[in-house]
Amino acid sequence: MNFKKELAEILFEVLEGAISLHDLELLIEKPKNQAHGDLAFPVFRLAKIKRKSPNVIAQELREQIQSPTFEKVEVVGAYLNLFLNKKLVSEKVVNAIINKKNQFASQNIGNGSNVTIDMSSPNIAKPFSMGHLRSTVIGNAIALIIEKCGYKPIKINHLGDWGTQFGKLITAYKLWGDEEKVKQNPIKELLALYIKFHEEAESSPSLEDDGRAWFKKLEDGNEEALTLWQWFRDESLKEFSKIYQLMNVEFDSYAGEAFYNDKMDRVVQLLEEKQLLVESDQAQVVELLEEELPPCLIKKSDGATLYATRDLAAALYRKENYNFAKSLYVVGHEQSLHFKQLIAVLTKMGYDWAEKMVHVPFGMMLKDGKKMSTRKGKVVLLEEVLNESIAMARHNIEEKNPNLPNKDEVAKQVGVGAVIFHDLKNNRMNDIEFSLEEMLRFEGETGPYVQYTYARACSILRKGKWEAVVLDHAYSTSWEKEWKVISLLMEFSTAIKRASENFDPSQVAKYVVDLAQAFNKYYAEVKVLEESEEQKARLALVYSVTVVLKEGLRLLGVQAPEEM
Repeated sequence: MNFKKELAEILFEVLEGAISLHDLELLIEKPKNQAHGDLAFPVFRLAKIKRKSPNVIAQELREQIQSPTFEKVEVVGAYLNLFLNKKLVSEKVVNAIINKKNQFASQNIGNGSNVTIDMSSPNIAKPFSMGHLRSTVIGNAIALIIEKCGYKPIKINHLGDWGTQFGKLITAYKLWGDEEKVKQNPIKELLALYIKFHEEAESSPSLEDDGRAWFKKLEDGNEEALTLWQWFRDESLKEFSKIYQLMNVEFDSYAGEAFYNDKMDRVVQLLEEKQLLVESDQAQVVELLEEELPPCLIKKSDGATLYATRDLAAALYRKENYNFAKSLYVVGHEQSLHFKQLIAVLTKMGYDWAEKMVHVPFGMMLKDGKKMSTRKGKVVLLEEVLNESIAMARHNIEEKNPNLPNKDEVAKQVGVGAVIFHDLKNNRMNDIEFSLEEMLRFEGETGPYVQYTYARACSILRKGKWEAVVLDHAYSTSWEKEWKVISLLMEFSTAIKRASENFDPSQVAKYVVDLAQAFNKYYAEVKVLEESEEQKARLALVYSVTVVLKEGLRLLGVQAPEEM
């Protein structure tokens, strides 16, 4: 459904290859105002080649473009404005959607190659906060979008299951913990112990030494320390899995930080062999002066390996196991320096695949303008938010449609969808202010608004008793009133491609909002269900909108109920 490409091919032939096909496609624009046509081609670049004024060239080209796809070609200054043949194009688009259904706009850019996505990665024994929501939903949507473009996503939950915090937690548990309480409510109890540790350490600094000592025992394989660590990990994962189920998110691997404990010595060895390790302040570092970055710390003076060493081990493991075409890290932008260093060190080690590693940063989740933090106890827990959102959606259903079948299922789809959509409609680099009221509104740019539009369109199809069994059908309508919606349906594959290239799900979120708004405006102006010779075409358009809205929401990880 690429009319830009079709025009580029026509121009390439007419211009006898004076400009490459690729460049022609890049030059073709989509005018902001539909009165200026559906496509526009600026001819400035041809003025040098042809040694004529742009206006004269544009006039000549207009005469040479002969194609049933374009009903009119106008010259405005140095621009060719082209108007697509509404009837021909609309029927092509609608029939393509009816035939391909949810495969419409699927692309094979990736050729089945692997893309690892490091995402979600909550910390064991800490609650799944709203901050982790961002990495989870952005990573999940990117996985679905790149899969639509022909890649094979491998979703890795790089759990925060190792580090000095476990020494602190073991210390706190041994001083104040209660096994029964932890069993009943693991995350809440473990968080309370973690917060208490920090409060007490302010007046008794020796607690920090105890914490370090217990972590050293854990690293050395002390049985008591390992048993407690494994228990904290298992209990936390049970809690996390409830949230992942609610959000319909699955992973291909839960290999977290601890998984790489036995894989880091190899990294140090490789760096030594390649003579990249330098001593600095009794620590082992890789200098990155040429890259204009601070040195990357590999090993502390006490021999303990660091965060960067672990991520180097993970990168090597992923390349060797998955042979990725790209490796994405969906991690907050405050980690940007770390990933620049990581990629720079791997490049210095001679691994050309390091350039295929991409940090996909995002802004913070704010509460009253401030970053959410577990340490000070100022955290908003995702599970509570999701359950509250579902309860509010349930309440709305009771008020608006009390006889709706499977109310609980729909409330879950709407409540969870609202939270996910609220995150993804924003450019991922923006900080987001957390607000349930804002997320759940049924009007404006929200998940429930798009879902409600989809359900409404499904209801129209039921009333019209329409069945999608049409193959290359001709419809008796001019498609004038439908044109704005058709134009947007044509844009679906472009929005997906843009979202995939920029790792930016907001492109798809904005697209489904635009389509929902255009459809609602159309439905308000046109009597779709009125008996007429145009009814079949109009219902075919409604069906096309349902297919694309449902698929667009699916790519964001949001479900689409047929009734609301």
